[in-house]
Amino acid sequence: MVGFNLINIIINVPITLIALTGHEFAHGWVSTKLGDPTPEREGRLTLNPLAHLDPVGTLLMILTGFGWAKPVGVNPSYYKDTKKGMALTAIAGPLANLIMAFAALLIYAILHVLCIKLGFGTSVLNGVATFAQLFAIRNLCFMVFNIIPIPPLDGAKVLGMFLPNKAYYTMLRYERYSMLLIMVLSLTGVLNGIIGTGVNFFFNGIINLLNSAINLIL
Repeated sequence: MVGFNLINIIINVPITLIALTGHEFAHGWVSTKLGDPTPEREGRLTLNPLAHLDPVGTLLMILTGFGWAKPVGVNPSYYKDTKKGMALTAIAGPLANLIMAFAALLIYAILHVLCIKLGFGTSVLNGVATFAQLFAIRNLCFMVFNIIPIPPLDGAKVLGMFLPNKAYYTMLRYERYSMLLIMVLSLTGVLNGIIGTGVNFFFNGIINLLNSAINLIL
């Protein structure tokens, strides 16, 4: 995880805003595509970070690497299949973070190849490499955290698609208590092992894929 110091916080603030905004915009965009006008009506179909920030979740994201934004309001009654619609809307956020992480590392990989092809020293890319790595890790932290199947996280809504209706709605009934549990686990560092393992898995997977592509090109 990124260490706690002033420089890291300054760097991570814009990275965090982009990660949160992309995540929430994806929720709203998919829900809108499924026929729900609620996100647009409530001003959430936007890339303006201020529309998506939750003070506590954003602060935790900056300090610990994982947190949450203000949930996008949706109306499942507009979906043809309620549970499927909720699952698709929920998974859109983490998927957006995965895409942004991949894009950051891909841009660095392309610049790395260009430097080699043009005869420039790859050391000039150190700053780009650092930013790309931080950006990817922050997005992957947010993604992995949100796919944990505990309400109100996105993973619980995806899990709900496979649960009987009674179990699904029972799970949602205890959502407010689950949020308190998540905050405690986040602040005490209990989630670090889970988040770290997930981030390493996806980060190394992307790096290995890009390294293979670079070796083929070179």
